[in-house]
Amino acid sequence: MFADLLKRLTAPEPQALPYDDARLALAALLVRLARSDGDYAEVEIANIEHVLKHRYAVSETEARALRQEAEQLEAEAPDTVRFTRAIKDAVPYDDRVGVVEALWAVVLADGVRDEEEDALIRMVAPMLGVNDRDSNLARQRVQQA
Repeated sequence: MFADLLKRLTAPEPQALPYDDARLALAALLVRLARSDGDYAEVEIANIEHVLKHRYAVSETEARALRQEAEQLEAEAPDTVRFTRAIKDAVPYDDRVGVVEALWAVVLADGVRDEEEDALIRMVAPMLGVNDRDSNLARQRVQQA
């Protein structure tokens, strides 16, 4: 099912993804981040669905289905770099800051800033082309919300 998307993500010179594939890549990145500490908590799952629902203006049912697809893609995908490259190529900078904000929302959803999650987001933000300052500001906005 995901073979074509995975092939495009792993291509030496990947092209910008169509909207639905970019959306799925972002969802898979959120899932990967939530799973990175070995505790894929219900609060993180709910937060991922919340992010997807609001970011893409979809129903709860559609957000849940997208998250479930993303869980499968994340399990089959080779590495995080492919996700970030696909998102970076498909999303303008200002929206990528929003992606980092969504990542921080998942990291902070369970009230614990776990080392594995923290390390992954600190690796992913620069790969998305988002500098440390903007990533920290995104984190602060999430903490204040």
